[in-house]
Amino acid sequence: MLQTRTIAVAAAAACLGGLVLLPSTAQAATGSVHLYKVYYDSPGSDTRTNSSLNGEWVQIRNTTKYAVNLKGWTLTDAANHKYVFGSYTLGKGKTVTVRTGKGTNSTTTRFQGRAAYVWNNDKDTATLKKASGAKVDTCSYNSTRVDYKNC
Repeated sequence: MLQTRTIAVAAAAACLGGLVLLPSTAQAATGSVHLYKVYYDSPGSDTRTNSSLNGEWVQIRNTTKYAVNLKGWTLTDAANHKYVFGSYTLGKGKTVTVRTGKGTNSTTTRFQGRAAYVWNNDKDTATLKKASGAKVDTCSYNSTRVDYKNC
């Protein structure tokens, strides 16, 4: 009889342990705002033309069910070149591309307005942080064989 009770208690504890894990699983299913792709080596020669500068970019994806206000969020590389989002909201299920050079901002593309490259052609780390400074995501690459990294 004692053995039966011990098994029953162990089974109940295992079930409760599983229930404790459910919120984490549910939270993961709600999505996130995260780095999606880094295109770090613009096509052709690095000529510093605006077209070449805009050939390197980072995509940020919102897989949540809600629009997310990115005002004050930052995108940085390992050398701390920093892009700060101004007034901008990333729609639910949407992706925004942050290009290095100059251009006119839109709902799908933002421009850093730089005259020099940010992303190293061999290795670097992209970091996305909230306005509070809390780290949201990082994406590192270490390759000259390809020009981009899916995060």
